[in-house]
Amino acid sequence: MYEVKIAASEQEREAAFTVRKKVFVEEQGVPLTMEIDEHDTSASHFVVYDGQKAIAAGRIRSIASEVGKVERVCVLKEYRGQHLGVLIMNALEEHAKKTGIHKILLNAQSYAIPFYEKLGYGVTSPEFMDADIPHRAMEKQMDPAL
Repeated sequence: MYEVKIAASEQEREAAFTVRKKVFVEEQGVPLTMEIDEHDTSASHFVVYDGQKAIAAGRIRSIASEVGKVERVCVLKEYRGQHLGVLIMNALEEHAKKTGIHKILLNAQSYAIPFYEKLGYGVTSPEFMDADIPHRAMEKQMDPAL
């Protein structure tokens, strides 16, 4: 059974960073200086655990009144295909609603666009490069009544 937690301690934040480093730095070749950034101190971090092992992560931060940005969503390679991306996105969206965010923005790696479209996100930009990886901006309007 998997558990999603909002990182409430330094140890849980480090667990999120460990997953991110494995996926983005080691697997995808993103420089560590780009992966860990100034927003990590203000963002809300989420971690999915399989028992005591951190296996997926993501963060959300407020960027304007009622607007949030989801970033760094990732799942360890050996756990992909088990709907953990949906699990963490649902937790991020639930947190957004509870904190007054009604619109979520994100920059999706281009291969992941169908995943986000199934969750109700729409593409809002042409393709652009970020860390030498093709991305497109996406957004979703949240229903404040839900």
